[in-house]
Amino acid sequence: MTTDPPFPEAAPARPIWLVTLADLALLLVGFLVLVQATGAERRPALLNGLRAQFGSSQSIADQALRLPPEPTPAMPVAAASLRFAPGSAIPTDPDPLFVPWAQEALADPRVRLSVVGATDGSAADVDPASRSAVVLAADRARATAALIGPAAADRLILSTAAKPGQRVAMVTLVFAGEPSRRP
Repeated sequence: MTTDPPFPEAAPARPIWLVTLADLALLLVGFLVLVQATGAERRPALLNGLRAQFGSSQSIADQALRLPPEPTPAMPVAAASLRFAPGSAIPTDPDPLFVPWAQEALADPRVRLSVVGATDGSAADVDPASRSAVVLAADRARATAALIGPAAADRLILSTAAKPGQRVAMVTLVFAGEPSRRP
């Protein structure tokens, strides 16, 4: 009788999901290398082709037409106000330190000034020509912005409000963060 040599025990096999996970990870790394290796001038065409293969009809050019996301709300830091006579958009006795304060604050590019023109809600506090409180509030905000100067026009936020008992233009210094840089 012959005896067969003993065969070694079979090594435990790896689970199939582990092999599949490794393959998927290698495919992902390969895809990322492909995207990065593609020149910047050809990258939109590559991405449009991938979108088309996955059933999307929207191209990179279509996405560029979308409005940018709303910026994060600015953080108020300090405030000052100008007072007005009823029915007038000319400040009464403005603080001589107001304009230097606003211009110095705007020296920092991370700062914006929010100017809110307000009426007191009474029948006397309306624009003389249009009889509108909103127009008068807007005129007060514009007059305040004109005092600050044209250099800050792109960093002023003008709005209107009705504040019972107050004929003011409230100027709030807000920290808006670093200016966005477009690539």
